[in-house]
Amino acid sequence: MQRTAVILVVGLTEPLLAQAPRLRALAAASSVRLLRPPLPAVTCTSQTAILTGASVSEHGIVANGWYDRALSEVQFWKQSSPLVQRPQLWHEARRRDPAFTVAKLFWWYNMYAPVDFAVTPRPIYKADGRKLPDIHTYPADLRDRLQSHLGTFPLFRFWGPMADISSTRWITDAALFIEEHHAPTLSLVYLPHLDYPLQKLGPDDPQIAAEVRAVDDQVARLLDLYERRGVQPIILSEYGIEPVDTPIHINRELRRAGLLRVRSEQGLELLDPGASLRGDGSPHTTGAFAIADHQIAHVYVGDHARIQHTAAVCRAITGVQHVLTPSDLHARGLDHSRAGDLLLVARPGAWFTYYYWLNDALAPDFARTVDIHRKPGYDPVELFLDPHTTKLGLARRLALRKLGFRALLDVIPLDASLVRGSHGRADAAPQHQPVLIASDSLLTPYPAGPIPMESVRGIILDSLFR
Repeated sequence: MQRTAVILVVGLTEPLLAQAPRLRALAAASSVRLLRPPLPAVTCTSQTAILTGASVSEHGIVANGWYDRALSEVQFWKQSSPLVQRPQLWHEARRRDPAFTVAKLFWWYNMYAPVDFAVTPRPIYKADGRKLPDIHTYPADLRDRLQSHLGTFPLFRFWGPMADISSTRWITDAALFIEEHHAPTLSLVYLPHLDYPLQKLGPDDPQIAAEVRAVDDQVARLLDLYERRGVQPIILSEYGIEPVDTPIHINRELRRAGLLRVRSEQGLELLDPGASLRGDGSPHTTGAFAIADHQIAHVYVGDHARIQHTAAVCRAITGVQHVLTPSDLHARGLDHSRAGDLLLVARPGAWFTYYYWLNDALAPDFARTVDIHRKPGYDPVELFLDPHTTKLGLARRLALRKLGFRALLDVIPLDASLVRGSHGRADAAPQHQPVLIASDSLLTPYPAGPIPMESVRGIILDSLFR
């Protein structure tokens, strides 16, 4: 077997290579191809396409989150590996050679994955409401070995208004540690840093060059060790990020159309998915709501007889480019029991918020916090600090939480216009498409044009077993 490392540099595109000396040098000595991501081109769906080689309708990861119809709850950013409903590449690798080993570092659906080494963020949730930085690993003792050697994983710099290169540097250190101590046949390494500035500033902002160089430095550290140890590198991204300036408040529009229901708790409004799909109880009405995820939104409809009516409502919303109906989803291999009855795709330059309240004074308390599990949709505004809260003020609140005091971290603004980059559309312009950098021999069998992301599984196996 040829030992291989797959380094996923989030948001990497061909134009950004110009600012990345080490990646640019690797690209010059190898081949660079565009990747054609699945729809939606979001983290969980793209990564699952890479590792299974299957379509959405087969593997079941319809987005970063979905509506559980049995629980009547939105489930977002879950981590359990059994959620993936098709075999992943390590099953085939072990079939070919039982000596194969794999380390999966911060790729999604990492908990309880049948891999040899796994590391993923997993906070400690205390009964008093505190959230403490931590990780989940396999084997279990790897958690203590890593954090005693590298320090506690910087969770609050992995996502949120304080996110920076620190978390990517920690992941790089962890990958180096595992390579030096365990030398797996395949290393899967996720470097998230560019996700933050590209969404906050947009890909064309002049500050992005320094951020690209920062992540390139971490890639260089990995490549130095892998090259010394004879490990074949493959670099890829799961999506590119395009500039945006138009938030689409899809749930507000469904609410104005009389389709979405909320309930009041202590004077604040909560989206009520179950009530939305039930309607108001009269025999001729039904409801709908959307799970927004970057530039796509799954719309769930209570009565299938009303899907076309709901589709017409959605087509009339400014910024919506495509409304895919059940027949469209089936034809494109996107239909699955977890998926919405409709899939909306934003036009270039637009993206979907999860906001459903019509008055900011009625927004739920978690709307102004970093809360990726409670919000019924993805919220990139969590990357921004409310202008009324200083970083010193944020640090003070975190310190109080660490000491055991109850302190609501309500530091996130409710201004979606701040966001300048997004992704999710599968047909973004070439300069905003993800890339694959690998040796010529691995990519020459593929015809000209973007390589489907589902084909990457075969490319990795070819690297391992050629």
